[in-house]
Amino acid sequence: METLMFVFSFYFSLSTAFYFHVGEREEKCIIEDIPSDTLVTGTFKIQQWDIHRQDFLESAPGLGMFVTVTTYNDEVLLSKLYGPQGRFYFTSHSPGEHIICLESNSTRLVSFGGSKLRIHLEIRVGQHDLDAAIAQAKDKVNEVSFKLEHLIEQIEQIVKEQNYQRDREENFRMISEDTNGNVLWWAFAQTLIFISIGIFQMKYLKDFFIAKKLV
Repeated sequence: METLMFVFSFYFSLSTAFYFHVGEREEKCIIEDIPSDTLVTGTFKIQQWDIHRQDFLESAPGLGMFVTVTTYNDEVLLSKLYGPQGRFYFTSHSPGEHIICLESNSTRLVSFGGSKLRIHLEIRVGQHDLDAAIAQAKDKVNEVSFKLEHLIEQIEQIVKEQNYQRDREENFRMISEDTNGNVLWWAFAQTLIFISIGIFQMKYLKDFFIAKKLV
């Protein structure tokens, strides 16, 4: 089974929606680079290709979606089977890249003529579901309270993102300085080697000329 990797860089303040096409047993993965202790919400819907209509159906009854979320350290944060549409959540434990993989639970072969699927996916990083909370509010005071809480969460998320980017820049600067230092020492070593070879060649030629009584 072939796994296709797509790399997307999403900032926490963006809600990015897109769709892609897959076979019914084809897995596609998205790489998210996110800071630690950050909530990630994904919403998806499956549409199935209809040969007779030559179009994608609005729903795909009988199909489900396996959602797996892992880190590059092979830590599994989420592994669950959903229906033809659903919503999944996970929280990052450490900063870095997280791999979100989606695969349908179809039992048909990928090479079958009607096996093409369209997956609608929306990824939100660092955002809670504010609309649902407001919908449950009983009065304006609660609504304002929910909005204020949401703004506080956004501010906290900004701080997390800034700290994460600052750490990455610091690590990159240290690696660059180490690389520059190694290059400098290598250039110095090369210079010493060339000088040593030049001195040896001059001494060898002098001894050769003396031995041949040319000087």
